[in-house]
Amino acid sequence: MSVNIVAFGNERDGFSEDNQQPSLIWSYLRRSALISQIDSSLSASHVGNPVFTEYQACVFGNVRLVVHDCPVWDIFDSDWYTSCRLIGGADIIVIKYSVNDKTSFQELKDSYVPMVKKALNHCSVPVIISAIGARKNGVPCTCPLCTSDRRSCVMTSEGVQLAKELGATYLELHTLNDFYIQKYFGGVLEYFMIQSLNQKSSEKTKKRKKTQKCHRVQPPLLEQPEKMPILKGEASHYNADLHNLLCCCQCTDVAFYPEDLSRAVEAHKIILCSVSQLFMLLFGVKSPSDAHDASIMQLAQSLFAVEAGDPFPSSPRGVPPCVPPVRVVVKDSVFCSCLPDILHFIYSGAFQWERLEEDIKKKLKDPEKTDHVLEKVKCILKTPGKLNTVKECRSHEIKRLYNTSLRLFFNTPVLADVIFKIQGATVPAHRAVLVARCEVMAAMFNGNYLEANSILVPVYGVSKDTFLSFLEYLYTDSCFPASILQAMSLLICAEMYQVMRLQHICELYIITQLQSMPSRELASTSLSIVSLLKKAKFHNSDCLSTWLLHFIATNYLIFSQKPEFQDLSVEERNFVEMHRWPSNLYLKQLADYRNYIHSQKCHCTVM
Repeated sequence: MSVNIVAFGNERDGFSEDNQQPSLIWSYLRRSALISQIDSSLSASHVGNPVFTEYQACVFGNVRLVVHDCPVWDIFDSDWYTSCRLIGGADIIVIKYSVNDKTSFQELKDSYVPMVKKALNHCSVPVIISAIGARKNGVPCTCPLCTSDRRSCVMTSEGVQLAKELGATYLELHTLNDFYIQKYFGGVLEYFMIQSLNQKSSEKTKKRKKTQKCHRVQPPLLEQPEKMPILKGEASHYNADLHNLLCCCQCTDVAFYPEDLSRAVEAHKIILCSVSQLFMLLFGVKSPSDAHDASIMQLAQSLFAVEAGDPFPSSPRGVPPCVPPVRVVVKDSVFCSCLPDILHFIYSGAFQWERLEEDIKKKLKDPEKTDHVLEKVKCILKTPGKLNTVKECRSHEIKRLYNTSLRLFFNTPVLADVIFKIQGATVPAHRAVLVARCEVMAAMFNGNYLEANSILVPVYGVSKDTFLSFLEYLYTDSCFPASILQAMSLLICAEMYQVMRLQHICELYIITQLQSMPSRELASTSLSIVSLLKKAKFHNSDCLSTWLLHFIATNYLIFSQKPEFQDLSVEERNFVEMHRWPSNLYLKQLADYRNYIHSQKCHCTVM
């Protein structure tokens, strides 16, 4: 027998200097007298961080213990299917947070607890909420991009209320010492482990007794259906796409010049405005009256001078004639010399502050000038009214802010330089984002096509709602279809524009929804699976079409009774008949068994 434990959350303070302190799970496994033969491994990396650590050990002598420790809640945003699979296979769930990180707790409560509830789906899995750390007072937030005040701690009443919402057991661990780890946390965890083992043992005994009841001729064994083809997701290349946009200099609409106008560094207003309030003021996205921090306006005026007009020497390429380029003179010569490195830092999306520091130190070779430039960068990126230390920010938090920031410009006319006309409506967009994220649009806007010099671009073959969902993915790298039919429409649009990752996401959504559909609902639904199969084949979705054929074969008794079954081609029908479940052989054996039971005038153990 085995016990599966899944732990979510980070028990370390957001501003703690000790990032090497052992985790709660590792501390328990290492110190508990009941645990032996510990082994650990990291999962595949996601944005430079492992999604989870898997521990395997023995508990109570010979019981296999499997623990998945997920320190970053991003797994729910980036890989919903993996998170659901982990929770679905869990016997015990542990949720951890630091009492000194109010922002993380609030995000956990508002965003991720509802997701955990949805994944549990009324399953009676015990949940332990662990509040870790001794509360500190007066620790200010030093992150310029953080919009919350983390000076206040998470109170006991807040943790207890969260536990009530989840029906969980609440624990406070003031420190990770032997008492709190072994006797307090360990005692509760081991109690639930014993409960889980007792339940599994009881179910196993009932099953054994049920099997032993029958001493007559056994019915034919029904084999499991063939395994469905596994469809793997594709890793995100969102940050790489935006970084390549800077390297390729396509659709640039702003050029930065030194005061002597000797050279130009090209960029994109939408990318700059998505990460900085200062650039929003500089390019007129926000007015000075909207600025809540006067220092940002003062820095903009002291550092940059904006001049609109005809292109200067080496003007930005790829800008339609009707969109005038913007020339920006950088008044600070030292800052201007480091501008290419700063833009690479902004466009990367990962916000690797240490790498930026190292690049600028190598270029300037002067500590005072280096500090001067880095301080300017911090001021440019800071959130109004907050302190401006970027270095302490966690990369996964900034990445989420970066993705969310581009969402601000989705389906808005602000800075838009192209308008799609679809089904009588207009949808504004930004060439820079489209070119970076979609190769078909990159060719369309930069090649010898009519769209390259047009503001109004007609779109045919898709609905407005589907096209908006497609654009939303390009801007945010996320996709949330409302139904199987909407996911199929979005898949067709993704295939039209050759966005393969979006196509795979839609395939995974359709498969997940169909897999979760009960047999009774599958038999009564008006959704035509054969129609989905035809569309998947027509639009080159080979993985989905193969999976749907296996799905029809696995649910043969349901689909063979539907009129749509007759729409299958000869080749498809042959495949389904060959892989059908249950097989013809089993049905023949079952018929023979029934005849035998009736001839013996005894009760059938199956029917």
